[in-house]
Amino acid sequence: MAPKDKMDTLGCSLLVAVSLLLGLNQVLVKIVSEGMHPALQAGLRSGFAIFPVFVLALFLKRKLSITDGSLPWGIIAGVLFAIEFLLLFFALDYSSVARVSVLFYTMPVWMTIAAHFLIPTEKITMLRAGGLVVATAGVAIAMLGRNEGENALIGDIFCIAAAMIWAAIGLVARLTPMNRSAPEMQLLYQLVVSAFVLLPVSYLIGDQIRELRPEHWGILAFQSIVVVGFGILTWFWILSKYPASDMASFGFLAPVFGVILGWLILDEEVSSWIVAALFMVSIGIVLINRKPKAK
Repeated sequence: MAPKDKMDTLGCSLLVAVSLLLGLNQVLVKIVSEGMHPALQAGLRSGFAIFPVFVLALFLKRKLSITDGSLPWGIIAGVLFAIEFLLLFFALDYSSVARVSVLFYTMPVWMTIAAHFLIPTEKITMLRAGGLVVATAGVAIAMLGRNEGENALIGDIFCIAAAMIWAAIGLVARLTPMNRSAPEMQLLYQLVVSAFVLLPVSYLIGDQIRELRPEHWGILAFQSIVVVGFGILTWFWILSKYPASDMASFGFLAPVFGVILGWLILDEEVSSWIVAALFMVSIGIVLINRKPKAK
């Protein structure tokens, strides 16, 4: 399939499906955390996801190499990936899916700020600055409107830190020799390294098993195969075929789906504070990714 110059029905459908999976992922993590420690869950998910991603890469005949200069940066990205998901899974242990969905998907905000200083062609324009202000106000509203005790504040801090690290991984993949690797290889770096980091960490923390039930293993398998294997790799495929600026316009869907699914599946209360924060963060993301029309 040749690259497209604009989004079509296939691209839009796949982006909505991937956004739905990303929103659902927060709910699944919350459920599995009832049965096992967040660190163990994150490590097992990374370990289980290696196999489907590797098989898919072989099927698609992708080049998988560690001798192209990407290895040190792949290890760094993998360590960051481990820290990101450890923080995210801990945040879901402390807070609601709705709050986490709003705060975690502020990643474009931190990416835009970092890119302003690191990438000469991506300076902050007046439009992007407006988006940053609106999104930051949304974050402030979410944090001020918490009614879940002190643990919710810890969850907020972990979640924002995870979003910042997610942005850092994107910059490493883009600005270092890691960009020579196929998307599947970039993901394998992150999965392999994070599994080696997270599983020993979960053992050191202790309390690995909680009220573990058989359905928790099924949900974990779904996360590994469908959310990571299908969802993330489909995102990479769309990025290789469609304009990144058009894709970015769909960035607000994942937090919207996260809030809705947390309400539907977990019966979470969605306060007016969360709705206001979600609206402002979504508007901010759209403005950040919107490019002025060429004259």
